[in-house]
Amino acid sequence: MAEQQPNEGLSRLLKEADLTLGQLATSINGAGREAGLEVRCDKSNVSKWLKGTTPVERVRPLILEALSRRLGRPVTHEEAGLPAPKTGPGAVGTVEGLVDLGRADMDPSRRTVLGAGLYSVALTIPGWPDVFGRAEAVKKGPGVRIGFGEVDMVVQMTEKVSELDDQFGGRTARPMAASFLVNTVAPYLRADASEDVRRAMLAAASDLCYLTGYMAVDEGLHGLAQSYYMKALELAGASEDHLTFCTTLRGMSVQAVDLGHGPDAVRLAEAAAAASPQAGPRMLAFLTGQQAHSAALEGNKKAALRYIREAEAAMDRAESRGKPLGSYDPAALNYHIAQVRYCLGDVHGSIEALQESNRVRFSVYRRGNVRMRALLAERQLQVGHLEEAVKTWHEALDDYPLVRSGRADERMKTMRQLIRPHLRHQGAAELHDRFQQMPVAV
Repeated sequence: MAEQQPNEGLSRLLKEADLTLGQLATSINGAGREAGLEVRCDKSNVSKWLKGTTPVERVRPLILEALSRRLGRPVTHEEAGLPAPKTGPGAVGTVEGLVDLGRADMDPSRRTVLGAGLYSVALTIPGWPDVFGRAEAVKKGPGVRIGFGEVDMVVQMTEKVSELDDQFGGRTARPMAASFLVNTVAPYLRADASEDVRRAMLAAASDLCYLTGYMAVDEGLHGLAQSYYMKALELAGASEDHLTFCTTLRGMSVQAVDLGHGPDAVRLAEAAAAASPQAGPRMLAFLTGQQAHSAALEGNKKAALRYIREAEAAMDRAESRGKPLGSYDPAALNYHIAQVRYCLGDVHGSIEALQESNRVRFSVYRRGNVRMRALLAERQLQVGHLEEAVKTWHEALDDYPLVRSGRADERMKTMRQLIRPHLRHQGAAELHDRFQQMPVAV
């Protein structure tokens, strides 16, 4: 039996990151929780790895992610003295990778696979020149020919799935999107077609991948969402679809904001804006609003206020709603205004903007209504307005039983925690009782 050799690579990285054994273990456990995995590492595990024991396969990406977050750069298996994975996304083409991703997503027993569940702040995001025109990644297949009718069907299906997501949440709509990607869209991408049809189908597939990633975020499957987003970027480049490319980068910034990764959110928001130099007014508002939120999360008041002013001015110039997946309306703008104010310490101003956002949001966005009303209630309670908060939470509960959304569930868990200290108040007690009697388990 070969004698174990100390892991010098991991030891060097620990020193570079200025982490103790216990701190690394804590970071690994935190990354595991984000991925929906129960990992219980402690300093004794790290000590064994340093002495040469190989970590189990499911923990290795968590080690790399914990170190990458601390160091602010990607850390590879080789650098950390760990065996490289036997398979990886780089070994397959665009369509094959999409099928693998969708099939894994369709199988409930595989949704906790580490590669699909881990969010990475060190992900390398391709620029537009890197993906533009990479249509050779998708190979034509003999025997089947498609036309614009098939493209239109994919576009319409994506719109319907988006409507279901808005009304009922990502957990309801995403499984059918994954199935549609694997069983219908992927074969279309392999089919014979004219150049115009092939490019239009790639663009339609890109839109659907973006939407599926967005719904994975809603479910709390952040690594899976990143995988879909990266596929959306590949397909957008192959189809020369600038709009979906920018929209996807912006969506990745939203995801980073939700997870509290400020520098990553800023980087992605700036990349989205840089990739769209000729954006119309609504798209400009869409992009600068997210830049404002990201900058505010990082405490950059000057940039945040400048971006939000630009977003407001652009929205004033906008004349139409734009395409469904890239639209940006007054409700969304007021949400960004609210988040900027809150990040910069203006809680009362944030409440005013959220109230306006809720007032002008369309009723078809049921999932968004639940989340935003719950967020408003949290901030009303924060400034001591208990009765107003209770009323707003009741409004959120009106729609909550119809929504299957991880983000909505999180807001309800927060409500339950915040209301418990106030159960002597009659309204708070009634709210608590109403929630307890709901058929939705949180």
